[in-house]
Amino acid sequence: MSGSVVAVSSSAEYSFTKPNRDGIVLLTGLGVEGDVHAGVTVKHRSRVAQDPDQPNLRQVHLIHEELLTELGESGFAVAPGALGENITTRGLDLLGLPVGAVLRIGSEAVLEVTGLRNPCRQIDAYRQGLLKQVVGRDENGAVVRRAGIMTVVRAGGPVLPGDAISVELPPGPHRPLDRV
Repeated sequence: MSGSVVAVSSSAEYSFTKPNRDGIVLLTGLGVEGDVHAGVTVKHRSRVAQDPDQPNLRQVHLIHEELLTELGESGFAVAPGALGENITTRGLDLLGLPVGAVLRIGSEAVLEVTGLRNPCRQIDAYRQGLLKQVVGRDENGAVVRRAGIMTVVRAGGPVLPGDAISVELPPGPHRPLDRV
């Protein structure tokens, strides 16, 4: 399984969207250099309010470009970085990866998948009705989250648009992704 990086984004301030960059640097055990969500402990405001000492399992957020294309076809123009992701990918079934999958990006960076992004109502503040496009229910009534995955940095390094991404699956049995 392989894919590529379409865009990279980061922001030093809390904001819903993140501007695209020419490149980002991943820092081992922390996240994206200079990004507001980087750190050993959780940085997302709602999570900090619950327990500021919990480990940061949401260091780097990835979304697949295919979702952005689908949203566009449904009338929601969404560019890379607009939903707050750090890395926009192409050619990978991010949502189908198991917990513990390893993503090797470029020549140095290594991410470990921790779970699904749990999108909140801020998405509707960005584009009214968008939350229903990225969170729904399957035929059995279970919640389906499609707003990307969260990862932690196992090995730092630069990440640039165009970089190759390879996937290594953990030993089975595989644990499906859940929100983190």
